[in-house]
Amino acid sequence: MADAKGAHLRVSGTDGGRKEAAGAGNDVAFAFGIIVILTILFVPLPAFMIDLGLAFSISLSVLVLMVALWISRPLDFTAFPIVLLIATMLRLALNIATTRLILSQGYEGGDAAGHVIAGFASFIMGGDFLIGVIVFLILITVNFLVITKGATRIAEVGARFSLDAMPGKQMAIDADLSAGLIDEQEARRRRREVEDESAFYGAMDGASKFVRGDAIAGLIITAINIGGGIVIGVVRHGLPIDRSLDVFLRLSIGDGLVTQIPALIISLAAGLIVSKGGTRESADKAVFGQIGSQPRAIMIAGLVVAALGLAPGLPMPPFVLLSGALVALAVIMPARRVAARKLAEDGEARQLATAESEAVSGKELLRPAELELVFGSQLAGLLLHASGEIAVRVARIRRKFALQYGFVIPEVKISDDLSIGPKTYQIKVHGTIVAIGELRPGEVLVVYGSGRKPQFPGDVVTDPAFGMPAVWVPEMFTVGLRQEGFSPVDNASVLLTHLAEVVRTNLATVFSYRDLRSLIERLDPDYRKLVDEICPSQISNSGLQAVMKSLLMERVSIRNLHLIVEAVAEVAPFTRKIEAIAEHVRSRIAQQICGDLADGPQLKVLRLSNRWEMAFHQALKRDAKGEVIEFDLDPRMVEAFGAECTTAVHALLDQGHRFAIVCGAEARPYVRLVVERLFPTISVISHAEIGRTTGIATLGTVA
Repeated sequence: MADAKGAHLRVSGTDGGRKEAAGAGNDVAFAFGIIVILTILFVPLPAFMIDLGLAFSISLSVLVLMVALWISRPLDFTAFPIVLLIATMLRLALNIATTRLILSQGYEGGDAAGHVIAGFASFIMGGDFLIGVIVFLILITVNFLVITKGATRIAEVGARFSLDAMPGKQMAIDADLSAGLIDEQEARRRRREVEDESAFYGAMDGASKFVRGDAIAGLIITAINIGGGIVIGVVRHGLPIDRSLDVFLRLSIGDGLVTQIPALIISLAAGLIVSKGGTRESADKAVFGQIGSQPRAIMIAGLVVAALGLAPGLPMPPFVLLSGALVALAVIMPARRVAARKLAEDGEARQLATAESEAVSGKELLRPAELELVFGSQLAGLLLHASGEIAVRVARIRRKFALQYGFVIPEVKISDDLSIGPKTYQIKVHGTIVAIGELRPGEVLVVYGSGRKPQFPGDVVTDPAFGMPAVWVPEMFTVGLRQEGFSPVDNASVLLTHLAEVVRTNLATVFSYRDLRSLIERLDPDYRKLVDEICPSQISNSGLQAVMKSLLMERVSIRNLHLIVEAVAEVAPFTRKIEAIAEHVRSRIAQQICGDLADGPQLKVLRLSNRWEMAFHQALKRDAKGEVIEFDLDPRMVEAFGAECTTAVHALLDQGHRFAIVCGAEARPYVRLVVERLFPTISVISHAEIGRTTGIATLGTVA
């Protein structure tokens, strides 16, 4: 990548549109599902649709139970009352649909209402419908009198206590806020949690009535199916009374079982949720953790079970097996708790050590990295594992810059940030983002500038380092690109080239006072003595640093520090203006400047026409001593100069020339002010900065 026009490539993006689209799809699907449930109440369904609906009802109930088991606290599932209502409505709708199917086609046999009902009837009844009736009644009793009634009572008490405790909790939050223990954001979060808790228990109190009503409705619907089915079978279809009784009783009880099993599971989930109370962990951790914390109780329980195994008339093997398991658990649990406690203590010790280390290095945390390279998530996974290679190449860049510009640039910190785009990288200087770019893993970048564009599929972009036209091409076409004369650049090279160009643009920013002192200490003793003579009597150390920064800002190397010190010592007694000192230094190191800018044996230059030389000269306002105190050029003239300069520079850049703009010595800083905003990498030198032995090749004129 040749040195050319600099630019920053900024990439931004958001996935807000995709989230909104996903949200819109979800609410439409949810509304459609509710409409389907309501439709089932009125539209007859074929048997295979009934099977699908019953299977979905059972799956939904199992899913809700698993969620209830693993949530840490009731407020983690505040949508449960809504889910409970929808599940109850779905079961009732399916119950009505199966009733319609049983009464209309039950005379055909056991599979008339679908294979799910027939399968449950055959599996649970065991060929005897009386067994099915008894099991069905037991399920109704367990669901209605035990689980649902208990869960309803817990929800009622929870809602009452939560409502009564709300004023006290609000006052406690306000007291913590007034005492400064929490901030306003935390106070709002706690108030919202108190309100959500009260609303949840109130909703659960009402939602529990759904389950009770569902149990009663299931009992009534089953009775209607039995009575109505027998009458229809005998009267309408002429079935014998025993045949009608067998068929419709089997179908009705099978339907009732299929309905009551999901209802029982949902009721159990409701009971688990409301009975969590103040528990702040999942059900398994709460149960095993709290029971396991009492090894003596487990040991005594094991001994009691063993004694039962020795009792006359009782089978010994199951009791002995369970007794051994309990005794083993009582022995193992304390050891595991000690190991867990030791692990927790070690973790706390590590956290304390880390906190102390962070406290000691607090000053380091307050100081941002001088140079930092930040990767998005995808680039971090791709490049951080190859950080050794990146570090080696960055070290080469630092070595090259040290030889070229005379001081060692700071180390580059490499980190990742998940808040930026996955393919995005940022370059920071002193903690401030100065450049943003994007890489394409699996692709190569081809910079074609003003030449022909590669005839390969790819996305046209702007080169992040120099702002030239480029295209990202899939990596598979690398060989073809080289055969056609292009130079494909891999992701790491694109990144490091951009980094090098950003550092070159910010040389003055990264050159610190510490770097100045380090350079002075490496000078020969005679030159260190010269620095001691002029600093601070004639120029301060910060003034000397400002001179260095002024040179680096225009990419002028300070590697010949002894010449710079001599030049400062010559002019410092006569002027305190940093700009004047810097211009004198530039004239003293003219041979170096021309040598760095020369392209081959000659220095190619673009001159200012006599008109513009005169315009800039006349815009310089001087005081009585003849020193320039102001630059006053009409803004329209500045725009005209910028337009003509842009035309001339672009023409030469398109031809591939490397050149500098040359003008009068006094006007040079002000010409540079205009040019650097258009072409930051184009150097502006004065006639006094052209070395005596430097050959000049004039490429054109800004006119």
